[in-house]
Amino acid sequence: MKVTVHRKAHFNAAHRLYRKDWSFEKNDAVFGLCNNPNFHGHNYELIASVTGEIDPETGYVIDVKILKDIIKSEVEDAFDHKNLNVEVPEFKDLNPTAENIAVVIYNKVKAKLDPKFHLEITLYETPRNFVTYSGE
Repeated sequence: MKVTVHRKAHFNAAHRLYRKDWSFEKNDAVFGLCNNPNFHGHNYELIASVTGEIDPETGYVIDVKILKDIIKSEVEDAFDHKNLNVEVPEFKDLNPTAENIAVVIYNKVKAKLDPKFHLEITLYETPRNFVTYSGE
């Protein structure tokens, strides 16, 4: 019997959407206000969903504290109150769109999880704009 456990987290971060190899005008045409050279920020909401079998001894799929600690070290400590373009190495050459941020978070969290678990990351950039990534 497979069950999915969800853990919510929150972080604030600034970013700028642009490509270094494009002109300012092309970046502006594609990314609009998100191309602000002075950056802009979001209050991101993250939902990490872990699916697996219920352990008959503990009754858990995963101890939520384990998931909480992984999210804290791999996401919150790494991204919170940071400029993603400048301070987070994963975005040195990767445009920090919501899609790319979700994939980076997935890879960081997945690397710390037992491989038996299926992971899905949902990242809200705003209450109405969000992305989901499950490694597929």
